[in-house]
Amino acid sequence: MKILFLSDLHGSYDRAKTVLDKAEKLNPDFIVLLGDLLYHGPRNPLPEGHDPKATATLLNSYKDKIIAVRGNCDAEVDQMVLDFPMMSDFSWLAADGRRIFLTHGHLWNPENLPPLTAGDTFVYGHVHRPKAYTDENGINIWNPGSCSLPKQSDRPTYATFEGNTFRVLELDETCILEQTL
Repeated sequence: MKILFLSDLHGSYDRAKTVLDKAEKLNPDFIVLLGDLLYHGPRNPLPEGHDPKATATLLNSYKDKIIAVRGNCDAEVDQMVLDFPMMSDFSWLAADGRRIFLTHGHLWNPENLPPLTAGDTFVYGHVHRPKAYTDENGINIWNPGSCSLPKQSDRPTYATFEGNTFRVLELDETCILEQTL
């Protein structure tokens, strides 16, 4: 199974388009959106290429592959312009016999995990910093970073899961973080 992970787009059409153009080559089974899709909130600057309406239209063109969760900057009005559900605080995905818990990260996070067991995977966004590790309880913790407002550097990131390997990639496809299960 191939999965493309994006988080914290914050309405950046340019960055969303750059990553989704890569989806054409990757041809993922699912595109997972980890919240904060269209707006930047009061604490963030406007991201490069900020255009929530165009971003919504672009995302809608992938609606059949999208699994999305609500972020702290998402609102009911966003759901009115999106053709896929995105108001749930979490979702589950079964991939290659593994349970994957998807959330934005403002409610559930590595310090406040939902009920998971060793071998499960917890994927979140919110902090705009990529991560890939296994915690002391055997739970895999993944974060794709942000493709619009990265906080670890000035390099936007997204992630893929394919062949039991999670990779965080910069927009030029340089792999900066990898975990194989």
